[in-house]
Amino acid sequence: MTQFVSPDTLRARFSAAMSAMYRAEVPLYGELLDIVASVNARSGGAATHDGGRLGEERHGAIRVGTAAELRAMRRFFGVMDMEPVDYYDLSVAGVPVHSTAFRPITAGGMDANPFRMFCSLLRLELIEDAALRDRAADILEARQICSTRLMELIAKAEETGGLAPGDADAFLEEGLNVFRWHDTARVDAQTYGELHDAHRLIADVVSFAGPHINHLTPRTLDIDAAQAEMIARNIDAKDQIEGPPRRACPILLRQTSFKALSETVSFGGDDAGAHTARFGEIEQRGAALTPKGRALYDECLADARAAGGDYEAALRESFARFPDDLDAMREEALAFFRDGHPVTYEDFLPVSAAGIFQSNLGAETSSGHGEAGSARDAFEDALGMAVHDPFALYRAGADDAP
Repeated sequence: MTQFVSPDTLRARFSAAMSAMYRAEVPLYGELLDIVASVNARSGGAATHDGGRLGEERHGAIRVGTAAELRAMRRFFGVMDMEPVDYYDLSVAGVPVHSTAFRPITAGGMDANPFRMFCSLLRLELIEDAALRDRAADILEARQICSTRLMELIAKAEETGGLAPGDADAFLEEGLNVFRWHDTARVDAQTYGELHDAHRLIADVVSFAGPHINHLTPRTLDIDAAQAEMIARNIDAKDQIEGPPRRACPILLRQTSFKALSETVSFGGDDAGAHTARFGEIEQRGAALTPKGRALYDECLADARAAGGDYEAALRESFARFPDDLDAMREEALAFFRDGHPVTYEDFLPVSAAGIFQSNLGAETSSGHGEAGSARDAFEDALGMAVHDPFALYRAGADDAP
């Protein structure tokens, strides 16, 4: 009887290999890992109820250009028991993509290895110039991000229920190649410039051989300390941390990053230029909120964003009405709990994701991309399935969930 490598093992090996590859490609990512390890050690990381997963925890982010590429990614991550959870519309913040996150959908799967991949699909319809839109579509149609061998292995895993050790090794090697950085563009310098002028992210998605990993994010227990350490080391960090303010009882997700690196790119022949897209991010995760808690969070965030002036002060003031006590959060049904502990939030925040993207693609948001509106049906059609409802997943793994 064939012995298959478990999806949890595949996922753990892939996450470790991705981390090693990105560390080699972006050495500053290695410095982030050192900062996070040091902060977590000072914060008592070994004693957290997440057990041993903290030091292995990562999430990555990629951007694909077509429905076929998105569907291929769904099948690839599916071999590792990673399924699409939630729909994120980033166009409302001037970023012409919509997204989902591939991750395990059970508490056991997350505990075994909590690797996630935030995957964005370019919304070509948001390119205003019709001729440029058609040219971008033709460029994307002509590329194949997954090798024939990888697609064969994915199909084999789907048909037989898994992969034997030899096939698993090949699957991981071929899969890693999808996300490597290529310093030679697939377009000439003029086309790159036109795509870049439409939106930097469009140039990033269309111009290269595949969906290179654009950041890989370790998890810290104290993001304020990690941010201070980045600044102390003269790392070009974001001006502010995305997400809720610092709290005694963390909720949802807080994120910061160092700004995107300028990397040399060849456009064929003697033409060379620079491309800015890849950066380093750190996250701190807190309690998953119930629909009631999320509604209160959204109200507090909206009030802070509308206040003007000192945003961080406005954020602290607006969140003063969100209880910062676990007993109160449980009594008021604001967060999910399991065995007396708050359930960890495993997903993402669209406003925070857009903030990270904007700070690393340039401060401007291209006119003509904002307020495009949700296209969830189109995204799920491209994906080939409906995304999972995160509230249903949290409710399934919580005690006495509302």
